[in-house]
Amino acid sequence: MTLAPLLPLLQLPDPALEPSFGWFVIFTVIKMIVVFTIILVGVAFLTLAERRISAWIQDRHGPNRVGPQGLLQPAADGLKNIMKEETYPEAAYKPIFVLAPMMALIPALLTFAVIPFASPWNSPLGRIDMVVANLPIGFLYILALASLGVYGIVLAGWSSNNKYSLLGGLRASAQMVSYEVALGMSTIAVLLLAGNVALNDIIWQQATTVWNAFGLAIAFFIFWVAALAETNRLPFDMPEAESELIAGYHTEYSAMKFSMFFIAEYSNMVTASALMVVLFFGGWDIPFTLRDNMSGSGLWSLATGALFFLKTAAFLFLYMWIRWTLPRFRYDQLMSLGWRFMIPLALVYIVIVAGAVLVLDAYGVPRDWRYGAALIGLNVVCAGILFFVVDRGRLVSPASRIAQQDEIARLRALSARGGITVPQGD
Repeated sequence: MTLAPLLPLLQLPDPALEPSFGWFVIFTVIKMIVVFTIILVGVAFLTLAERRISAWIQDRHGPNRVGPQGLLQPAADGLKNIMKEETYPEAAYKPIFVLAPMMALIPALLTFAVIPFASPWNSPLGRIDMVVANLPIGFLYILALASLGVYGIVLAGWSSNNKYSLLGGLRASAQMVSYEVALGMSTIAVLLLAGNVALNDIIWQQATTVWNAFGLAIAFFIFWVAALAETNRLPFDMPEAESELIAGYHTEYSAMKFSMFFIAEYSNMVTASALMVVLFFGGWDIPFTLRDNMSGSGLWSLATGALFFLKTAAFLFLYMWIRWTLPRFRYDQLMSLGWRFMIPLALVYIVIVAGAVLVLDAYGVPRDWRYGAALIGLNVVCAGILFFVVDRGRLVSPASRIAQQDEIARLRALSARGGITVPQGD
């Protein structure tokens, strides 16, 4: 199957379907207001969802007093933060101290502008793309803009003139730079299959073959782990590390400036979840049919939008489930995982996928379910080698392997001399 039937709905639209410039501006403004209002309101209710999910996991009630079933708790929290006094540390560099929360929040909101959340709708007034900005380089835009968020965190730690905040900012910069490399390289396999950086083309490639979560399972695994680290969520929340650094880079912040960091974190969660849906779970595509891609009707557009919302919500739930289930990495384990395991694995997988694409195209395998089945078989083999043959303790961190008897004896000798304390026994 070729791309020709869908060209009117993708990057080469029929001019007859395009709305006039006036309607285009109106549609764009409406999409901006609707999308960013939904994100900001959704972020507020995500805080409630996380508190209720954590309560469910820990067998307690959670917020349930403000409004029916606690639904007004986010509004009460927001009102409290607005009413609280704004404090400024005496030694802080105030211009950057005030600017840092904005620098963390704005990239988190703008990255969602290029994510298509439903199939295009051919309305009576013209074709409406269900994306705020239908850029042909949408994926590159996301990578470029998302990397700016770390500046707000680093500058917040530095401008506070607090050693705990500075350590949190430095940890954040090292962590996000380290895992950003693995995250970017994991998506190269997706681009090799799609042959384009336009997000609509990536969705179409999955609609005609197989979702990349199955055809590129190792790339999805790398992307998912790196996304957890990029959003500073457990088990990668070392920049905050309440038990070590009080609250990390936002120790000195209060009131709404403090809240802006949390809004940025949850906005990044929404964007990362939506991007995972687009790159690996078909985006708004409804499986086993192409009518949603080609019809252009309003009902199909509404159905694809609802499915996209459900897929994104599933990943947000997974974010929260992991937070209240797994313990935090040590910092040496976190950096070892990123540099000694994730990046080499991503490089090797790029070579494997590039070779597979070259072989399949050379043998003339059509880009349909047969192409997807071949990729699934390849990834089953790769996953078996990775998870059942490769020794995780030897690659991820030496601290996770079993200590040898000679090492235990050496540590006990040091303990006898008063250096360290080692528990006796096996």
